[in-house]
Amino acid sequence: MVLIPVAIVSGMGLIFGLILSYVSTKFEVKVDDRIEKVREALPGANCGACGFTGCDNYAEAIVNGSEINLCPVGGPDLVTRLSDIMGVEAKTGEKMVARVMCNGSWDKVTIKFDYDGIIDCRSASTMAGGPSSCVYGCVGMGSCKKVCAFDAIIVEDGLARIDEKKCSGCGKCVAECPKMIIKMIPSKSEYSVACSNQEKGAVSRKNCKVACIACKKCVKECPKEAISIIDMHAVIDTSKCDNCGACIKVCPTSAIMKYTGHI
Repeated sequence: MVLIPVAIVSGMGLIFGLILSYVSTKFEVKVDDRIEKVREALPGANCGACGFTGCDNYAEAIVNGSEINLCPVGGPDLVTRLSDIMGVEAKTGEKMVARVMCNGSWDKVTIKFDYDGIIDCRSASTMAGGPSSCVYGCVGMGSCKKVCAFDAIIVEDGLARIDEKKCSGCGKCVAECPKMIIKMIPSKSEYSVACSNQEKGAVSRKNCKVACIACKKCVKECPKEAISIIDMHAVIDTSKCDNCGACIKVCPTSAIMKYTGHI
């Protein structure tokens, strides 16, 4: 009497087991082993600069046909490794770094008021443009530093500065800055106008000791015609600039700075 139920249950278990085995084999989702190889090659920063939510998603996208040169963190070496894995070729492109187009630290600007609120650039900038007299300059609350996953940003005396040797070019700080004064620049470009002022010369000079006053001396001095005045401040066209340094020698307010990589 006992053996019959046991045999029935055992038989049913065997039948269901065979069915499940067949179904799992029949409907098995094939996983491309290249996904794991690509994921291991990616830096694992999960910064989202490639346009995907993380390295896992980007690895799948690459295997499914996405471009292999979208990761600014990995650089040219990563593109080479991914090319070998995927059997394709891709241009590595030019290394880009983030640069703060402002040099108005608190010792160079007039402070309008003592800010005592949320330590966040967007919040501070809603109060008369921020504590600095220059409403176009760095707010100095360090929101860009908070989003940087590579410890490339420091904030001193109300001014954010970027260590370009550490910068991956992910661009998260650019998106975070409420004043939009952080720009992506080719790392080979040694000179930039560290000012985003849009006021006339007399006003900008009153607000900041190192503001660009749009005097056009750099424009006239540049042998490559790489400098122009846009919105009342000088802007260097990095595609034309050959890093000769002629502009920095004639700037009367020291608004043009030379960048060597390290802070």
